Amino acid sequence: METKNSNSQTTSQNREQSKEKSTNAPIQSSQLMKLFEDELMDIYWAEKALTKAIPKMVKNATSLELKQALESHLEQTHEQVGRVEMVFEILGKKATAKKCEAMEGLIMEGGEIMEECEEGPMRDAGIISAGQKIEHYEIASYGILRQFAQTLGLTKAVTLLEATLNEEKAADKKLSQVAESINVEAAEEGTDMKGTKKSAHQ
Repeated sequence: METKNSNSQTTSQNREQSKEKSTNAPIQSSQLMKLFEDELMDIYWAEKALTKAIPKMVKNATSLELKQALESHLEQTHEQVGRVEMVFEILGKKATAKKCEAMEGLIMEGGEIMEECEEGPMRDAGIISAGQKIEHYEIASYGILRQFAQTLGLTKAVTLLEATLNEEKAADKKLSQVAESINVEAAEEGTDMKGTKKSAHQ
């Protein structure tokens, strides 16, 4: 009886170990992991592109408050690039960028806005508009990446991605605050111009 019980226990332990292996093994080769890596390469390209795009926004902005907000987020963006590289390290992968068509489009749109808008409140409002579209894309991307990492059991990656997600949300909130005064200035400037044209016809 003891031998039978011993064999039964051994068989049970083997089954548990086999079950544990089958549960953990797919994590590194699952479809979700592949999608996670693709999204990570996408946001890596996006962040690196923003380290070049944000300085152009700073140069074109006239509001000191807007310039400071953009410069502050530029520093964060460099740190965010580093965090993405750390997530690649957690995966045991080399940090690789894959062109992000969405971010490229948003950056190009921002450039067009700066070219088409007059210098001053109008252009500043346009820069904020472009900047917040970018922030919303990043918020969505990091929210997705964090959820993927959580599902895959990548605890350290979750912490890194959540830190960046919180920064993106804070940056978006800051731009909204800056926009309150700039939008008013842009509206008043537009009213003055229309008023001048109207009086000219009179």
